[in-house]
Amino acid sequence: MKTTINHNDRMKTSNAFKFMPVITAFALLSCAGEKKETTAVEEKVKVKIETVRKQEVEQLNEFTATVQANVTNRIAPQSPVRIQKLHVEIGDHVTTGQLLVTMDDTNLKQANIQMDNQELEFNRIDELYKVGGASKSAWDAQKTALEVSRTAYKNLQENNQLLSPVTGIVTARNYDNGDMYAGSPVYVVEQVRPVKLIVNVSESFYTQVKAGMDVSVKPDVYGDETFPGKVRLVYPTIDPSTRTFAVEIRINNDDERVRPGMFARVTMDLGVLQHIVAPDQAVVKQAGSGDRYVYIYKNGTVSYSKVELGRRMNNRYEIISGVEDNDQVVVAGQNRLVNGMQVEVVN
Repeated sequence: MKTTINHNDRMKTSNAFKFMPVITAFALLSCAGEKKETTAVEEKVKVKIETVRKQEVEQLNEFTATVQANVTNRIAPQSPVRIQKLHVEIGDHVTTGQLLVTMDDTNLKQANIQMDNQELEFNRIDELYKVGGASKSAWDAQKTALEVSRTAYKNLQENNQLLSPVTGIVTARNYDNGDMYAGSPVYVVEQVRPVKLIVNVSESFYTQVKAGMDVSVKPDVYGDETFPGKVRLVYPTIDPSTRTFAVEIRINNDDERVRPGMFARVTMDLGVLQHIVAPDQAVVKQAGSGDRYVYIYKNGTVSYSKVELGRRMNNRYEIISGVEDNDQVVVAGQNRLVNGMQVEVVN
């Protein structure tokens, strides 16, 4: 059966095709507009926050130092003399007054002979002076010469036998028997009962550190074992370049287990202060520096704040500055944040 399309139908079809590009373009523009409107609304970064508050924090401050001998003596004669005999070895315990070194006595013998001659000469002129056979100036000159000779002999005598001025341990020997003394000490003797440490404390604690305070000392070589110590001396001035002052710590060290040269950590209890305490997840390290910071949340926006940290207490930090009481800090999601960004809280 043959279908007949009349003229009006052909016109309608033709007109429909004419409008199809316009409809298609309008549809495409509409889709593009919807897509543009959709992408313009960016999704906010989701974060978790926590409110932080002040609380009492024990001010247990840790300082590092190297253990030193309480006294260090460098044993040496006053002038270049040959060493006749060494009486002790490195590691030996010595007592105050113990003989350590005998030096060559040639100069001592010569000085003794000279002193004897000066005494004979003085006795002779003294007899003449008593009977008027010598002047007062001659008598004075001879007496002075005798005193000089006696002083020189006594000095050489003291330097011929070198004694230990303290009770301690021999920690160095620089010569052998028969060597000529040439400047370096023959021995080094160190007093190790007690020992001491010098720590540098922030000036903010100057009024709190007192002589006699108890401290604990933990030498690294003994792991977590601690040794009791006391503040012996608080230095009276502040170093203007570091804003710290020196404190001398003393350990009795009766068993001599703590030795000079050991690296140790000193813990001092400086009382209690009211400080902010925040979760450690809130604290972020700034790349390329040692700075620490947190993001503080307020009215939908986060702001960057540099902080000064105090003690770490398990999974929380004492924050000395940079955060206020009742601030809300971000504890998750910081890796996508920038200063001033709007965020969505998902606690």
